[in-house]
Amino acid sequence: MRNILFFGDSLTAGYGLADAHKEACPALIQQKLNAEGYDYHVINGGLSGDTSGGGLTRLDYWLNKPLDIFILELGINDIRRHISPAKIYQNLNAIVNKVKVKYPNIKLALMGMQIPALIPGLPVDNFNSIFKRLADAHQMAFVPFYLDGVAGEIHLNIRDGLHPSAEGYKVIAEKIWPVIKPLLIKDW
Repeated sequence: MRNILFFGDSLTAGYGLADAHKEACPALIQQKLNAEGYDYHVINGGLSGDTSGGGLTRLDYWLNKPLDIFILELGINDIRRHISPAKIYQNLNAIVNKVKVKYPNIKLALMGMQIPALIPGLPVDNFNSIFKRLADAHQMAFVPFYLDGVAGEIHLNIRDGLHPSAEGYKVIAEKIWPVIKPLLIKDW
């Protein structure tokens, strides 16, 4: 059996869900894998509130497990804490480099984030460009905006308006599945 690690923050962990083990995006991708006969185990390495720097610090724990696919979703909490886009990129790049050193043949995917230009004082363009630059630099499968179709949709988020509901995660899983599926190997 091969392993897929979703490594991220509350958007990976499934913050606010009644049962994140069944409703968060990694669990929904596991269901898709099972339904299509793929022999993969999805690991949810999400930690609510995590930043790119925090992810870099805790990465070694996860690298002690055999991994075949690494899916990275971090960065939005950094911008909320006014960490510079340059530092966010540096941390995310260091995470990817560390993964590649440990597993040179691993397949990589990046779940990008976007912030609206409506938020004054934030370096929106610099932040929004981080993810494409990182994906290009490492030839990673890329989802430009992980929350596409869910962000700002009241009926697809929990009460805080920031985190997807179980229904919101279904939308996310449908949108990211076509990016993840080409990374898979099917044993017959």
